[in-house]
Amino acid sequence: MKPVDNDQPMKFAYADPPYVGHAKACYGGGWKARPGKDVEHVAEVNHRELIDNLVESYPDGWALSLSSTSLHSILPMCPPDVRIMAWVKPFASFKPNVNPAYAWEPIIVRGGRKRGRTMLTERDWVSIPITLKKGLVGAKPKTFCYWLFSVLGMKKGDELVDIFPGSGAVLTAWESYQNSGQIEIFRPAEGER
Repeated sequence: MKPVDNDQPMKFAYADPPYVGHAKACYGGGWKARPGKDVEHVAEVNHRELIDNLVESYPDGWALSLSSTSLHSILPMCPPDVRIMAWVKPFASFKPNVNPAYAWEPIIVRGGRKRGRTMLTERDWVSIPITLKKGLVGAKPKTFCYWLFSVLGMKKGDELVDIFPGSGAVLTAWESYQNSGQIEIFRPAEGER
C-alpha cells in the first residue's frame, strides 16, 4: 500500500488494545478493578480480527500499539507494507525483578498521507516519558499522539477513530492538534534538515 497523495479529508484509525495477556488485568481486576465486572469472562483481543478490520475499514491509514514481547507474533498478521515505529520511554515504570526494564513500545503503522519534499521528515521513533495519574494504565501522552498524527500526515478535517478509547486522551489530543494549527513539534536541531 502506497501512502495516499491527496488533500481531501481522510479517515484514520488508532488501536491501543490491552496488550496480549493483560485484558483481564485492564478490564476486570489487577491494576484497575472495576466493581461489578465478571473477571472470568474478560476475553483477550483477537489481533487477527482487529488487523483485518483495520486493513478493510481504514485504507487511508492506521496505527496499532503493542508490547515489545508480542511484536513477533502480531507482525506476521499484518500486510507486508507496514512500518514499525518505536516509542522510547526515557522515564518508564520499573517493575521488581524485571531487568532489563520494558522502556519502549512498538507501533505498527500503515498508509498515511504522502509527505512532500517541502515538509520536514518525521522520524520513525519518538522519545517521550509515560503519563502518570491519568486514571488508566497505558494512557498515551499528548506529545506521543502529536508525533503519531504527524507520522500519518494527518490534517485538520481528517477523521480519527480511536478503536480502544480508554481514557479519551488520543481524541482529546486530536482535537487539540487540529486547533493548534498543527505546529510541527518535532523540529530537527540546527543542521539536521
